[in-house]
Amino acid sequence: MTWIQDKREALGLSQTEVAQALGVSRPTYVALEKGERKPTPQERALLSRALQTEAAALDRHSTIPEVKEPVEIREIPKENALKFRQTFLYILSKVGNRPNIGQMALYKLLYFIDFDFYEKYERQLIGATYIKNKFGPTPVSFAKVIRDMKLTGEVVEVKSKYFGHDQTRYMATTEPDVSLLTGQELKHIDDELARLAHLSGKELSDLSHIDTPWRVAGEKDVLNYEHVFYRPSETSVRDYGPL
Repeated sequence: MTWIQDKREALGLSQTEVAQALGVSRPTYVALEKGERKPTPQERALLSRALQTEAAALDRHSTIPEVKEPVEIREIPKENALKFRQTFLYILSKVGNRPNIGQMALYKLLYFIDFDFYEKYERQLIGATYIKNKFGPTPVSFAKVIRDMKLTGEVVEVKSKYFGHDQTRYMATTEPDVSLLTGQELKHIDDELARLAHLSGKELSDLSHIDTPWRVAGEKDVLNYEHVFYRPSETSVRDYGPL
């Protein structure tokens, strides 16, 4: 147990309460409490106030190291085109017949499957590139992948209506090659679909809008996978320990 954790618990404060006092997400505060992240001067001042202690005492007892920037150890995601196609076919095989699963919903399901896997396991699943658009994250290579899959007869594009709005849907004409996905990856996709596939495209878009990777990006910018480690509780899927 670190000195910060001991002090926080002695005051009866939760990690969430201290994180809110610092103006950061809970995962960000957890990294600070564990000594894995160096606080900014402003955060240090706010932390000493939240813990009802002098800054000097915080400096003296804290295990937060005064170190250089950490060396990046996570591999930068790079799109795996084969996994993109097979994951897309797998999604369609599971939920593609639902009336709410149009193109917008598929964009967001791919995004959450990719970014949630990265938060949980610190490695990529598809590793697709997503950009910030008005209605949420958009996979850059989606149009090309679908064009190729239509040419090979793997999917059929269908135009329909959903609550009076035009909708583009896709139907799989072949089974996914699940041998290209690990058991862990398949379970993750299943869990994501169980959690999210009942939502409409609008609801999925709204959820993506509160997610840190989308919020901190500029319009049309590429979303940064590393920002999943600064998510709010509403979108974080990793267990960072007790509150």
